[in-house]
Amino acid sequence: MVTEFARAKINLTLDILGRRADGFHEVSMIMQTLELADIVEIEKADAITLKISGNDSLPADENNLAFRAVLEVQKFCKKNFGASINLIKKIPSAAGLAGGSSDAAAVIRGLNLLYDLNLSVDEMLKIAAKIGSDVPYCIIGGTCLATGRGEILTRLDDLEIFDVVLIKPRGEISTAWAYKTYDENISKVHPPTSEIIQLLKEKNYDAAFKKFSNVLEPVAIQKIPAIQTYKKFLQDNGAKVAMMSGSGSTVFAFAENFDAEKFNFDDAQIFITKTFRKVI
Repeated sequence: MVTEFARAKINLTLDILGRRADGFHEVSMIMQTLELADIVEIEKADAITLKISGNDSLPADENNLAFRAVLEVQKFCKKNFGASINLIKKIPSAAGLAGGSSDAAAVIRGLNLLYDLNLSVDEMLKIAAKIGSDVPYCIIGGTCLATGRGEILTRLDDLEIFDVVLIKPRGEISTAWAYKTYDENISKVHPPTSEIIQLLKEKNYDAAFKKFSNVLEPVAIQKIPAIQTYKKFLQDNGAKVAMMSGSGSTVFAFAENFDAEKFNFDDAQIFITKTFRKVI
């Protein structure tokens, strides 16, 4: 059996540069891995089976990215092998934390080890891009600039290890809905991505934090106003930076010595974690 950790991610920035001819959006995002992770256990088998614990609402068939990852590895390697996957969910779903994408990436990495496929990192990234825009990033993790539709990755200097608070409000935001609504209400305010990258390289974090932004945040707040409420709560309680990740609805904050007992929310999930260096 092979065990892989499928780690969550946050967006330090998310910018949309326009609509592409293929229907996807051209994006520019600085991504960061977290310690928070699903556990993916994979064993050799004749067929593909997926068992999920920790989230009863997720499909356990081809509609699950972890299941699809096996199919894409089979196709790429031109081999007909199975896999028995035990997926233990810790990352909330539809949260902007790439839980499903990270599960798929973990399956690709796990199958490579389990069946001695000898796939290079570049080959795993090609397989990952067939599954979803965030999956290539989740293969390698760390601090990266993601461009194109998210599959073109540039490694950045490792971020220092920061304590991270996550607040996931009740309610879900469809990524498709968020991008469609953004298209109808295009923001003229964009994160200064190049400037932020330089500040991170210089480890001038206080200056960089002030410039972090996500163009989908105002869109998501229209649907779930609690995003703004929790963002302000984190800022008022000493967070170095607080903003929404991905298409939402999770709000994250970098905060030292954050007292979890301050939280008393009946309508949100709370996670305390840390940033994590690259996966591979």
